Amino acid sequence: MKKLLTVGLVMVLLVGTSLTGLAATEVRLNEVVHSIFYTPQYVALHKGFFKQEGLKVELSTAWGGDKAATALMSDHADIALIGPEPSIYIYQRGADNHPINFAQLTQKAGSFLLAREPMPDFMLEDLRGKKVIGNRPGGAPEMVMEYVLRHNGIEPFEDVQINTSLDFSANAPAFKNGLGDFVQLFEPKASKLEKMGAGYVVASFGELGGKVPYTAYMACKDYIADNPEVIQKFTNAVYRAQKWTYDHSAKEIAEVIKPSFSELEDDILVKVVKRYKGQNTWAHNPILSKSELDYWQDIIMEADELDKKVDYEVIVDTKFAEEAVKNTE
Repeated sequence: MKKLLTVGLVMVLLVGTSLTGLAATEVRLNEVVHSIFYTPQYVALHKGFFKQEGLKVELSTAWGGDKAATALMSDHADIALIGPEPSIYIYQRGADNHPINFAQLTQKAGSFLLAREPMPDFMLEDLRGKKVIGNRPGGAPEMVMEYVLRHNGIEPFEDVQINTSLDFSANAPAFKNGLGDFVQLFEPKASKLEKMGAGYVVASFGELGGKVPYTAYMACKDYIADNPEVIQKFTNAVYRAQKWTYDHSAKEIAEVIKPSFSELEDDILVKVVKRYKGQNTWAHNPILSKSELDYWQDIIMEADELDKKVDYEVIVDTKFAEEAVKNTE
């Protein structure tokens, strides 16, 4: 009887050890905002790509770039989805355990310019002498808009008035209530205003601004060094989601990500996905190129938010993305 009990206990311990070995690795992911702009991320979550890589992703939303960076640096997140600029600023401040960008998610800006009436023949010259509701100074949306205007012969704050005083969430209501001639918005606010007849998209800053590493996944240097397998598995899942997204229709994509945007009407969700996909918003693979980062730093420097560029190799590590592209089906 003792032998049977001993054998049984050993079996239980072995099974328990085996199950522990198979347990998913928890990853705390912090996104800068919750947005359809990051569609491939929600595809990876809801199609089970992270789970298939043995990861249990716990998603939280910072609602601000500075807050997402703080979560990462204070060890309240393992990985952050945010623009590369915080990794630049933190490195320049001398932090040793600074963030490293390891996988790119979006390759274009995600905001749009809306007018009060349809303007099928709209040109940026139409902004001269007008009032635009913009965004926070130094924030990515505002920096891109100002860069686009300057490089099309329009000087911000001289040729066109830009209101940068409002909170991000207040732009759409303010425009709807009569403030400004134009407004810069992300989706789905742009499509919602269109549906109400309160605004009409006349330009895309994603199309006007060209390819930039607008958002990327980053982790602190020490975390990457200590958890290379986790970073690789995470990047594999992101790449699978990027491929899946471009291989499926807007309707199919909307059905998959619907649980993350349950409050949105189906027609709005499909329209937004179609609009973002149509302008090639999402990177086709997670490799963040040197040329795109250089261009992004040009934009930041023109906005007087950066005095000197940071070397690409210091804040970017592409080996995980390259491995994912090479070996992920």
